[in-house]
Amino acid sequence: MKNVLLIVNPVSGKMKAKTSLLSVVKTLQSYGMYVTVAVTERRGHATELAANANKNGHEMVICFGGDGTLNETISGLMNSGSKIPFGYIPAGSTNDFATSMKMPTVPSKAAARIALGDAKPIDIGCFNGERYFTYVAAFGIFTATSYSVPQEVKNVFGHLAYILGGVKEIGNLRSYKVKIVTEDRVIEDEFLFGAIANSTSVAGIVKLDDSLVDISDGKFEVALIKKPKNLNELNKIVYSLTSSKFENGGIEFYKASMVTAFCEEEMDWTLDGEFAKGQSVIKIENKHNAVTFVK
Repeated sequence: MKNVLLIVNPVSGKMKAKTSLLSVVKTLQSYGMYVTVAVTERRGHATELAANANKNGHEMVICFGGDGTLNETISGLMNSGSKIPFGYIPAGSTNDFATSMKMPTVPSKAAARIALGDAKPIDIGCFNGERYFTYVAAFGIFTATSYSVPQEVKNVFGHLAYILGGVKEIGNLRSYKVKIVTEDRVIEDEFLFGAIANSTSVAGIVKLDDSLVDISDGKFEVALIKKPKNLNELNKIVYSLTSSKFENGGIEFYKASMVTAFCEEEMDWTLDGEFAKGQSVIKIENKHNAVTFVK
């Protein structure tokens, strides 16, 4: 019988974790798993729980919550150096990582998939050597909404809260002058948005085609949206985002394993939807196959 730690955030998304907990536990038990439930009580609690999972005798960690809870769980595993596998039952309002991994949205079905799933090593991002992210580090439009929209609003409106927040930011057209340096190129411009991603979905709005993303190749997908000079350029950018076609000159898209951002100001970032305080120099590194994911 496998000893599993189930980390649960009861307030994620539309309270799905709270209402579906019993069915998830029963499903895991039906596949021969011994389940210990740990309910998060505060920000950062999932990180502590995951960091101690291995030494407490757990053979797998399953995160049941939103992208923020997943981020904390991964951070705990990375901080501890533990190689025990982890699974994810999505229960947030956006669930970018789950969308990218094509995971079931019904919690009991996601639990069954984990119980029957195969373990696969995946890449993890390291932000300035201090924090980790599972699927995206981003700045600019779309990013502040993930942490500025109150949780109560997210619970009611889900994706709509993100989209409405994004539209208001687009209207302001705030841009940032940034120099992006990777192992094989240097780009300096004014950008509305930048993402160093390992996912096909960013904030439930920016979509990448499946063929463009491999979460285990040691590379990030870097997407940079330049500030448009006129309405026509803006319309082309919007079309590119909605169609996942990035051929127009307003968007730079390429792969890189190391990214350094030199900023004129200390702009803030978001890591998997969680706030990250900005600095004038940001270094992001791909930790190749750093954790083991069961899907």
